[in-house]
Amino acid sequence: MNVSAISTYAGLTNGSAAVQAASQNADKARFSELLDKLRASNGKTEGESTLSSSQIAKNGRLNGEYTTGFAGLYTSESDKNAKPQGAAANQANPNVKSKNIDKTSELYQKAQELENYFVKQMLSEMRKSINKASEGDFATGMYEDMLWDEYSEAMTKNAGFGLADQIYSQLA
Repeated sequence: MNVSAISTYAGLTNGSAAVQAASQNADKARFSELLDKLRASNGKTEGESTLSSSQIAKNGRLNGEYTTGFAGLYTSESDKNAKPQGAAANQANPNVKSKNIDKTSELYQKAQELENYFVKQMLSEMRKSINKASEGDFATGMYEDMLWDEYSEAMTKNAGFGLADQIYSQLA
């Protein structure tokens, strides 16, 4: 921009644009100062985490998650060398010997979480077919979803679908 264009713009806004820009720059400077003081008081430099160790959950789980998860479900020695169950135990070819599964491993826990996700999707589609007498409020819907999440987790742990066993066998 040339000088005449700047003076024309300033004339149109009666100088309020310059005042507004100066005010924004001052606000930015005060905010940066405040951030620097907070970082100095915490003893942290930029990029460091401000979470305490009590806020960091084990194995990537979030604090406050309401589901129990699959960690620690299998802990005995026999679970380290378990036979597959459900669909994984039903081999189409009788000449193929099924592999044993280490149900205590983290891979098996992740396979169970994937099976749980599939069961949640199945239950979600089944719930859509139910006619409700009245539509509940937001809180009712939220707690109902949490209830069905627990149902899917209980089904994953107890029904013996064998999907987690198949996933583990393919990945191990």
